[in-house]
Amino acid sequence: MFRSAGKRDALVLFLLALPGLLHFVIFKYIPIGGNVIAFKNYNMFLGIWNSPWAGLLHFKNMFQFAEFFQILRNTLMLSLYSILFGFPAPLALALLLNEVRRMWLKRPVQTLLYLPHFLSWVIVGGIFINLLTVGGFLNTLLKSLGFGETELLTDPEHFRGVLVTIGIWKEAGWGMIIYLAALAGINPNLYEAAMVDGAGRWRQMWSITLPSLMPAIVVLFLLRVGSVLDTNVEQVLIFINPLVRSVGEVIDTYVYRVGLLGAQFSYTTAIGIFKSVIGLILILGLNFLSKRTTGESIY
Repeated sequence: MFRSAGKRDALVLFLLALPGLLHFVIFKYIPIGGNVIAFKNYNMFLGIWNSPWAGLLHFKNMFQFAEFFQILRNTLMLSLYSILFGFPAPLALALLLNEVRRMWLKRPVQTLLYLPHFLSWVIVGGIFINLLTVGGFLNTLLKSLGFGETELLTDPEHFRGVLVTIGIWKEAGWGMIIYLAALAGINPNLYEAAMVDGAGRWRQMWSITLPSLMPAIVVLFLLRVGSVLDTNVEQVLIFINPLVRSVGEVIDTYVYRVGLLGAQFSYTTAIGIFKSVIGLILILGLNFLSKRTTGESIY
């Protein structure tokens, strides 16, 4: 009787997991077969399997394209800025918010911090375009104070910084939730013992909080570095303009412009495979390095 009950419970759990499994099989694994068009001259009227083979032609064209390395450089620079400034932002917010002891203040502040995550990039773009354009609120304020106007959205020197700053404003509060959950799991006895030994708030943070958060930090960092060639295409498409295309054109926007609008599906699929291979190599390499040096890794 107990064995049949166990089988029934296992069947119930399997049925609960079945929609999620089907989602990954249908929308994640089966479409991988479509990557074969990177090695073909894909013709939508002939279909994937009947299109003629092209071998590595599209990969060669990718590296021979005059602007490809400039686009690759733009993507790496934007991702580097996002990692350098955007990755520590949720951690810093979580540590600061964790020091707030009054719950009547802590909860509203936390809500306000992650609220921008639920705004679409169209709304966020409209807000900041109205704020940062020449006739926008910021320039109007600067002009009233006697300062000169600044063109942040059309100046190539400031465009990357503006994108990263807006991205931090929108997503840092949402990323903070993961660290707050990890902070809630730290044994409070550790802090009590540290206080008995005379450790202050800063010492407790460096000796208890940060080491306890290290597994979460390492996993999130590895995942972020693995997607170093991925950028938020919605954000870039909204803010990019002809004056900053030389520094703002990234791989994702190029794929959208050439692949979707130009119907070069095989060529842009080759670019997608290139991105995936680079991301896989980075994740495997950094995961191995992290496991050997810190003991923390994804697997």
